[in-house]
Amino acid sequence: MLNIVLFGPPGAGKGTQSEKLIEQYQLKHLSTGDIFRANIKGETELGLLAKSYMDKGDLVPDEVTINMLKSELEKAPDAKGFIFDGFPRTTPQAEALDQLLESRGTQISIMLALEVEENELKTRLLERGKTSGRSDDTDPAIIQTRIDNYNRETAPVKDFYAAQNKLQVIDGIGSIEEITQRLFAAIDAL
Repeated sequence: MLNIVLFGPPGAGKGTQSEKLIEQYQLKHLSTGDIFRANIKGETELGLLAKSYMDKGDLVPDEVTINMLKSELEKAPDAKGFIFDGFPRTTPQAEALDQLLESRGTQISIMLALEVEENELKTRLLERGKTSGRSDDTDPAIIQTRIDNYNRETAPVKDFYAAQNKLQVIDGIGSIEEITQRLFAAIDAL
């Protein structure tokens, strides 16, 4: 089973590239944002619990997020693999994901970390903001906060996978096709 953590700061191209990886390797896409929205809209028990935290401006506890992921994994018993997008964001989440996958007889195969220089991220996000409808892509101060939060809280997760020899850093600069080919080469070398 091929299980990929697609990783990188806001604007690195994770959404664009995840589509290419899903198509090439027939993976199931697990986006925590999508999972949260679907559970909240469906008013599931976990969705209502997550919403109770979000409504107060609090982060959803890892246990709730992991239980949502577990539910999604169980819905796809025949999947060839999964691509995790937006998760894990912290080392404790990475540890919990490892335990969840281990309980299912599988593990993370590789973390693909897209690296893009900060000024390029800002340019991409502002450009995306012109068409995305996302207000957090149009305000340079909010963009900077998102990048700072990523650098402080999320970037250290790379060390977790590096310690397991599963980290593959990918240059996220170039054409979409060039970056896609770098990702394919990293996966095909497994």
